[in-house]
Amino acid sequence: MARQRKNGEIPWLRPDCKSQVIVEYKVGKNGENLEPKRIFNILISTQHAPEVDNETIRTTLIEKVCKKVCPNDLLKIGTSEECVYVINPSGKFDVGGPAADAGLTGRKIIVDSYGGWCPHGGGAYSGKDPTKVDRSGAYYARFVAKSLVNAGLCHRVCV
Repeated sequence: MARQRKNGEIPWLRPDCKSQVIVEYKVGKNGENLEPKRIFNILISTQHAPEVDNETIRTTLIEKVCKKVCPNDLLKIGTSEECVYVINPSGKFDVGGPAADAGLTGRKIIVDSYGGWCPHGGGAYSGKDPTKVDRSGAYYARFVAKSLVNAGLCHRVCV
């Protein structure tokens, strides 16, 4: 989206954007590894020029972003398992950046918890004092999980 904003392909896009992709997985052929089955949901909230309506935003982002970036076989277009798009669900988003929102909580925790694979309680890890258990505990749990996988005791684990 940044490239499309900068090259003028989608001129009404603004820099503040948040996205989330929910992927449904299936157990792989070897019975252990996970393989993507389908993209269940794509959420995009993006800042835009004030004069652009929500339907234009929705249609443009689905066609020029989602369908160009995501593999069609995972979007399941035309089936009962077709991806659900949630575009700017809060409505108008023409003011962005620190003037509109400040703080560390929100989707950042999904990144810190490795894509939402691991359950978490909320709030962001980053920016917290390292003595806080939600930060140090999460980092140590990752260390334990990596050690178990590296030792060959499992292929995936949630600690």
